[in-house]
Amino acid sequence: MRWLGRVPYREALAVQQSLFENGRGQHLLLLEHPHVFTHGRTADLANNLRCEPAAVGAELVAAKRGGDITYHGPGQLVGYPILNVENSLGASDHVCGVEGLVIDALTELGLDNAGRLPGFAGVWLDPGTERERKICAIGVRLRRGRTMHGFALNVTTDMAYLREHIVPCGIGDKPVTSLAEEGVDVPLEQVADIVARLAAERWADGSLERQDVAWTHSADGRDLSAFSRGEGPGEQVKLVSSRAASRMEAAGVTGGLSIETRKPDWLRPKVEMGPEVMELKKTIRSLDLVTVCEDAGCPNLSDCWSDGTATFMVLGERCTRACGFCLVDTSKPLAPVADEPERVAEAIARMELDHAVLTMVARDDLADGGMAHVAACVEAIRLRRPQARIETLISDAKGDDAALDLLFASRPDVMNHNVETVARLQRAVRPSAGYARSLGVLARAKAAGLTTKTGFMAGLGETDDEIVGLLADLADLGVDIVTIGQYLRPTSHHLPIVRYAEPAEFDRWKQIGESFGIGHVEASPLTRSSYHAKASADAVTPVRVT
Repeated sequence: MRWLGRVPYREALAVQQSLFENGRGQHLLLLEHPHVFTHGRTADLANNLRCEPAAVGAELVAAKRGGDITYHGPGQLVGYPILNVENSLGASDHVCGVEGLVIDALTELGLDNAGRLPGFAGVWLDPGTERERKICAIGVRLRRGRTMHGFALNVTTDMAYLREHIVPCGIGDKPVTSLAEEGVDVPLEQVADIVARLAAERWADGSLERQDVAWTHSADGRDLSAFSRGEGPGEQVKLVSSRAASRMEAAGVTGGLSIETRKPDWLRPKVEMGPEVMELKKTIRSLDLVTVCEDAGCPNLSDCWSDGTATFMVLGERCTRACGFCLVDTSKPLAPVADEPERVAEAIARMELDHAVLTMVARDDLADGGMAHVAACVEAIRLRRPQARIETLISDAKGDDAALDLLFASRPDVMNHNVETVARLQRAVRPSAGYARSLGVLARAKAAGLTTKTGFMAGLGETDDEIVGLLADLADLGVDIVTIGQYLRPTSHHLPIVRYAEPAEFDRWKQIGESFGIGHVEASPLTRSSYHAKASADAVTPVRVT
């Protein structure tokens, strides 16, 4: 089970679609959505949509599920069970099972009048009486013994969206309600806890592996729900000297190693600036290019450069985000340089690279997040060196489908986007990003038919179980390549290292990830996103033939 926080509908849809298509595991995604109206294929929008969605701050999204139009929004617990079911069970049986889960949860919360209404999917209060009212909508999809979509339970929902702006589920003569309106004063967190436990009992004999985007990981019981929604650390979080430290504390991580702590021997790379490295540096300087190898302080610079490989950073060297682990400059970015794609292509041609890696700073100042520029670099490289296999390591483009499609259309041979850390630490480690959003980027790339790659760091305060759970998520999304390395603190102003993971742990994580079905896991203390990029790609993709 994953509590994902408040997630745009399209991002959550991409994640569950990928888990549905590529996965084998039993998943339950629990979350909230921003205001959105969704509808099935047979919805009667002409009669059942009573507003202009944008005018009430909502999206309108078509979904491949049964049912008419419905609403999702803040204060509503949305659950997506992605399950394997017996082929003999039909969609109606699965709907019945989801209804049973919600009914059991409501009974535990004190509503013993919850039940089913024949002919109407969902969960109702006082069904079959003059007071019958709907408290939970249900819509599912079942194909080849696997399910997606699920339920939307009104907890503290703004009911105007259901009463005034739509005819919910196309049922105009039956009212809707919420837990709050029924006098049940309960936080969303408590409802999620109950649903998660009951779902495990119903579908997994009580077995549950759970990870939350931080909201409950506080020993003194502080309310971190606002934190999990990306609205700040919550009113009760103690203010400390830096926002980053406060976020880490809110996620359950305090303290860490002093920056003066001596590194273990296995984290002391041998740097040799031989003639190959100096020649590569000369080529890069002559074309006025930037490499992430230098700007991010990569410990493998001499290793990779002596092998004739480098990772080019495009769109400048100033990032619009301030992640707590990264050394890249966060000054106001300059405009993209028009001839950069040609200069990058020229460098790669001169170096005669067979595997070229492009990365980028986050460019939230650009409408498309810089994706068209990266795509132009891919196209320029293809013209100058057609035999080169191209890997792109990109930001999340704020999850924008149209922006990501600009890059996907250029068909990079490897599409890399880093998830960086486990679910609980996302808001602390990279406050402008999100777990569900990163999974959504990878899911969309997979759906586009691209080879997908991601990476994350150890040593930020995560547990071993969380790393194993993250690997399980990535495997069921269909991710092809994963990199795992030790977090190294760039300066005293960055997040502290909580611990140094030993080499044997990285070996174990590699074995676990590949046993889950990930094509290749590159894991060692000094591994970084583009370390051994060519060999990793060789393991899962054929060399391009031009």
